[in-house]
Formats: sequence, structure tokens, C-alpha cells
Amino acid sequence: MNIDKIKKEFPIFNDKVQNHDLVYLDSANSSQKPLVVVDRIYDFYTKEFSNVGRSVHYLAVAATNLYENTRTSVQKYINAKDKDEIVFTKGATEAINLVASTFGQKYLKEGDEVLVTELEHHSNYVPWHYLRKSKGVKIEFAEINEDGDISIDEIKKKITDKTKIIAITHLSNVTGAILPIKEIVDLAHSKGIPVLVDGCQSAPHIKLDMQDLDCDFYAISCHKMYGPTGLGVLYAKKKWLEDLPPYQGGGGMIGWVKKNDIGYGELPNKYEAGTMATAQVIAFNESISFLNKIGINNIENHENELLKYGEEILRKNNSVKLIGNPKNKGGVLSFTIDGIHPHDIATILDEDGVAIRAGHHCCQILHDKLGLPASARASLGVYNTKEDLDKLNYSINKCKKIFEL
Repeated sequence: MNIDKIKKEFPIFNDKVQNHDLVYLDSANSSQKPLVVVDRIYDFYTKEFSNVGRSVHYLAVAATNLYENTRTSVQKYINAKDKDEIVFTKGATEAINLVASTFGQKYLKEGDEVLVTELEHHSNYVPWHYLRKSKGVKIEFAEINEDGDISIDEIKKKITDKTKIIAITHLSNVTGAILPIKEIVDLAHSKGIPVLVDGCQSAPHIKLDMQDLDCDFYAISCHKMYGPTGLGVLYAKKKWLEDLPPYQGGGGMIGWVKKNDIGYGELPNKYEAGTMATAQVIAFNESISFLNKIGINNIENHENELLKYGEEILRKNNSVKLIGNPKNKGGVLSFTIDGIHPHDIATILDEDGVAIRAGHHCCQILHDKLGLPASARASLGVYNTKEDLDKLNYSINKCKKIFEL
């Protein structure tokens, strides 16, 4: 991989930040956008704009075709069986809420259990909490081990005859743990339990194959995949989309409407009510093309090399404590420095143009378990280099000198 060439595809790296070259280590939060994605949004709005799925004039038909082309691209990218199993949402958060709401409405009752883990992002906990409040559903937590990982044995231990669905992250945005999703799904299905996977952190970094994973639902965040904000993808097996009720009502999701009844549209329109984020969907096709051009296996190898290098230099840095040591890990380096609050770390690093995230990363349950109010996190993207990690380490040392450590 020619990282210098790839980096030139991202306009943001042309400018200075705090009079320094930008070292962007916050891709787990949101990735930067290649110019082809930005240009595609501009071109659609200035040359091709129309609403989709309504009118029959030239622009409307052309826009609808472009919109559906992206659906097909997503299907191929994740190896879904049918393009109708791809539902566009306004984000992965909405995708998870869609499943929690519709599945909960039809299948959950008081005393039923939803199994999640202590690694979950708030987006894969709060929607289930709503059901706990409204329907008396119980939430059970699979606990992390000393490495910040979730073992298949822990999942097995927490499943009961009341477990109705498992909702679980694929890749932790704090410890970087890559969970054994295929094994978890096999276990769950042997007991008749469906599985929802939060794939926000995994989709940009590792190869996805829905036929191999065999999960029932998979949520994707497009803005973490070098794509536009305001867009997500829900993959769901067709049997579930046919079975579950709609999530929202409005134009586009209906088949027919009478004064005394309505009929729902065909899949996936049944779950895409109202005017969709058309420009974002069409531009996301460019994001997928960008990823395909580089090759997800090449991306994974590149980021694994960077991860090992980053772990090596940070472990040698006195006072720096890495969070988690999972068996399989993605490109996340969460850490603390004794005596320095993570927000101060991030502020001082920013003065050198090094962008990281500080806080609980929408994972307060995990931070409470670890006894931490917050952590600092450097996360990797396709545009990062070993030099970026050297600059991170240099700025950390500068931070330590300021605090006289």
C-alpha cells in the first residue's frame, strides 16, 4: 500500500492544524473523507438532484437508480444474500433502535432477557434500556475478563431459557477486542436465539461476510467507513424484515392507504419511511469503491502492523498504561497516564496537531468496571503511518514534561 498516495486523496491533510501537519488518530470516532466522496455529494446536488422512488421524470428515475446501486454495492461488500436485506437508516444508532423497537414490540415481554456485554457502546445499550423501562425486560451483561475481552464461555454462562436476543459488539471501541461473532452466533442459534451485531468499529477495518457470520442483524455506521455523516446501514435477514412491524410510518413505506387500513410496501421500502438521505447514500457508493480499490485485506494488514508498532512504543513509555490486551484486537489504542486527566492529554496533544479522543467514548459501563472516569484513545485509519504514532509518542512525552512526570 502506498500510504502517501492514499493520504493525498483526503483534502483535510492539505492544511495545517495548530501550525502542524495533522496527525489524525480519531477514526474510531469518525473517519476523514476522500475527495471522491465529497465531490460526489456536490455533483449530485448541483447536477442530478431529485427525490427517489416517487416521480417518473428523468432526474427522479436516474437518482433512484443511483440510490439502488449503492444498496447493491453494500450487499456485495458484506456478502448479504439479497439486496433487499439492506436497509438505509440515518445511522447505526437508528439501525439498532429499529431492531430493538420492532423486535421488542413483537417478541419481548416482562421477564424476558436481552444479553449484552460490558463492552457495549451506549447505542447498543440504551435502546434495550427503554424496553426495560416500558416492558419490564431484563438486561444481562456478559462480563469482560482481565484482558478486556469477552470469551465464548462467558456468553454461554449468561444464556438462560429467558434469553430472547443477544446484542453484541463486533469490535470494542475501547479495548479493541474483536469478539468471536461466528462462534457466538452458532451458540445462540443452537438455542433458537437471534443475534444483533454492532459493527460500527469492524466494518471499516475487517472483512465482513454475512453468509459466514450468519448473524440475524448487523448495524453499520457509514461515517466511520470514509463516508458521509447522517447515514447508516442495517443488514437484516429477509425473514426478520418480513416478520417484524415497520419502525416508522410515512411516505415511501406504504403499499396502499385507505381510511380504515394501510398496507406496507415491499422490502426494504417498508423500513425506509420519508425522504431518505439521498446524496449521502449515493456518495457512500464512492466510499465502498474506495475501500474496494485498496482492498480490505490490505487495510487490515496495514492497520495490524501499525497497531503492533503503537503498542510496542507505548508500552515502553513510562506512566502510560494501555487498556485491554484482548486475544484478537483491532486498531484501537486506549490508554491512561498516571497523574494526568485524559482531557488534558488530548488538549496538549492537539497543540502538536495530534487529534485523539478523550472521555468515556460512550462506554460508561465499561469505564465504571475498569474504575476509570475517562481514558485517552488513539485509533487508526487507512491514512495513518508509523510516523504518526511516533508523533503521538513524542507529544505524550511533552505532556508528561508539562506535568513534571
